[in-house]
Amino acid sequence: MKRELWRETPFAVKLLLSTSFMMNLGFYALIPYLTLHLTGSIGWTLAMAGLVLSVRQFSQQGFAFLGGVVADAFGYKGTMVLGMAIRAVGFAMFAFCTETWEFFLAAVLSGLGGSLFDPAGSAAFAVLTPESIRKEVFAFRNVLTNIGVVGSQIVGTLLSAVDFTYLSLFAGAVFALCALIAFFLLSPIAATSTRQSIWASMVHVLKDRPFVQFTLIAMGYYYLSMQIFLTIPLLVERVTHNKGDVGIVLSAVSVFVILLQMQVSKWMEGYPHRLTLIGIGTLVMGTGLFMLSFADSLWMLLVDVFLYALGTMIAVPNLVDVVPRFAPKELVGAYYGFNGYSIAIGGSLGQIVGGWVYDQSLALQMGWLPWAICLSVGVLVAWMLYQMEHRTGQLGGGHPKIARS
Repeated sequence: MKRELWRETPFAVKLLLSTSFMMNLGFYALIPYLTLHLTGSIGWTLAMAGLVLSVRQFSQQGFAFLGGVVADAFGYKGTMVLGMAIRAVGFAMFAFCTETWEFFLAAVLSGLGGSLFDPAGSAAFAVLTPESIRKEVFAFRNVLTNIGVVGSQIVGTLLSAVDFTYLSLFAGAVFALCALIAFFLLSPIAATSTRQSIWASMVHVLKDRPFVQFTLIAMGYYYLSMQIFLTIPLLVERVTHNKGDVGIVLSAVSVFVILLQMQVSKWMEGYPHRLTLIGIGTLVMGTGLFMLSFADSLWMLLVDVFLYALGTMIAVPNLVDVVPRFAPKELVGAYYGFNGYSIAIGGSLGQIVGGWVYDQSLALQMGWLPWAICLSVGVLVAWMLYQMEHRTGQLGGGHPKIARS
């Protein structure tokens, strides 16, 4: 981030960026090794371990709409602090679980915490960041996320090598520290002085047809984004016959984003059509995934995931920035919360359908099939968002045309 842009960034936003980095560090340090702990030390099947992870994700994304509405009604700071504290308890609890129900309780608590702080945090970013630099700040937030992902692999590997208990307690401590930082250093952040009832807020969002349409279309982006956790690792191992190369490829995606995200955002400064940019980014991701059909070496895999990473660099800052442009100022949290369904449903389809198609492609000896579907999804999302932006040219909540800066 440029120095002058950093100087324009309010202290509260810098604080939010710091806690966002720390939470990503704690989250990605724990979650990958939780699966190994459940299937190794605890002796569960992979299906049972996957069920725990699914419960955590559903508890977060399934209740994020309600969490966003609560944040609008009672303030973003308090909702964030409460959510961080609940997740801290859930993550730390994994260290002491021995019974099946205890693991599921920890997963539910971890997810419910996220359903509170995630939409509240995104709304706080949008409300506190000046609109003139908001997209750049969201781009920098994406860079910090990926730095956290890379750092988390080091922390997770070191602590899990000692004992999973320490890793779980570390992740819980990170979220507890973030809760304390936000509680003592962050000023109260209220959406508006005029509060609506929770039910009225939810009805308002559901009646915003353009925003509901955008949320449905965005599921395609999250279908593609989930492949980095599921089918791409399987393909890398099949192509190179080396499990170590999986870490190289996944780390490369984060490194590409760390090095190039701000430059890519600078290139996009003069293009105001944000929905179209999201579509272009998704199409580039789909193209990179389709090119995996022809990868026969580690270097080819790295070239293809570079295209995938480039697509995320185009799409992600605009995905986050566009939500408050749909929302009235008093309902930003509710809009972010409802938009979480695009992650919940699109991500679940990416894991379930993507995994099933991958298995079928191997059985049918049609290795190109899952990647051709990814390209088709990218084309469809790009076309639908282009049509939406240029056909209606409007937002919900009485806001101006989305193409305006």
